[in-house]
Amino acid sequence: MSVDVATNTTSGKVVVVYGGTSAERDVSLKSGAAVLAALQRKGIDVCGYDPREQGLVGLEQLAPSVVFVALHGRGGEDGTLQGALELLGIPYTGSGVLASALGMDKQRTKQVWSAVGLPTPDSIMLDASADWSAVVAKLGLPLIVKPVHEGSTLGISIVKSQAALEAAYYEAAQFDARVMAERFVVGDEYTVALLGDQVLPAIRVEVPGGFYDYEAKYIANTTQYHLPCGLDAEQEAELAVLCQRAFEAIGGAGWGRVDVMRDSDGQFWLLEVNTVPGMTDHSLVPQAAAHAGISFDDLVLTILRGASGQLSL
Repeated sequence: MSVDVATNTTSGKVVVVYGGTSAERDVSLKSGAAVLAALQRKGIDVCGYDPREQGLVGLEQLAPSVVFVALHGRGGEDGTLQGALELLGIPYTGSGVLASALGMDKQRTKQVWSAVGLPTPDSIMLDASADWSAVVAKLGLPLIVKPVHEGSTLGISIVKSQAALEAAYYEAAQFDARVMAERFVVGDEYTVALLGDQVLPAIRVEVPGGFYDYEAKYIANTTQYHLPCGLDAEQEAELAVLCQRAFEAIGGAGWGRVDVMRDSDGQFWLLEVNTVPGMTDHSLVPQAAAHAGISFDDLVLTILRGASGQLSL
């Protein structure tokens, strides 16, 4: 697979994989459509593919020279697709098998961060027999309950009383067999996108309701994205280094996004990492790229150029 920089033409077909069967299917369809349109505008020989019906068999039949992974959630962002593409010898965008699997597992991501000395809020795994009072005693109130393997804040609850904790667990358990509770950090929320070796400008996310949930991310028009984020140069540089270290710690590559909270003492706390971030009209990576002077089309092409480190440009 090669791309002529002057004409953006390719010597092989690019296939954008999106949709799938995860709970994030609707968002993935929007991301994939946006990526597909951008590559078409760049003159790339590209087509889209939704694996919901024919899976890998249908993808193989398209004979891609490279795959642009826009498949959010399980089955696309968790290392399974990446592993299949490795076996097939097809280059693909973004992180490899290990980083994808780790990034999709919020609890193990936090364990890796803690092991290398990076700050992340305390957490505990939950099950139906959990001692709810012990959970509250360890993490305090309010706390966050979330599915370990879901994105887009699906199944997440802010728990403000011990009485509400069990119900929050069962809500999260509808999305995943593994559920965790996490100490709630009161403060400002930031997200930082990484593109190759570049750390893009941080975004401060402000939600009128105080909770950046699925509706705030993809539906509501009241969510505010502050660019510049309001940090001074030294603080933003500190945040950039932290997020770069967090991404490197899980073995992330190509591009991604790290979500962070900053408490009232100015301490940053790592929440999670996204190895296939959204690329919709509400998404954060395109916003950060635009602030850095990178158009959406150029952002998509840059991600494509980094596919598995095997593209010759």
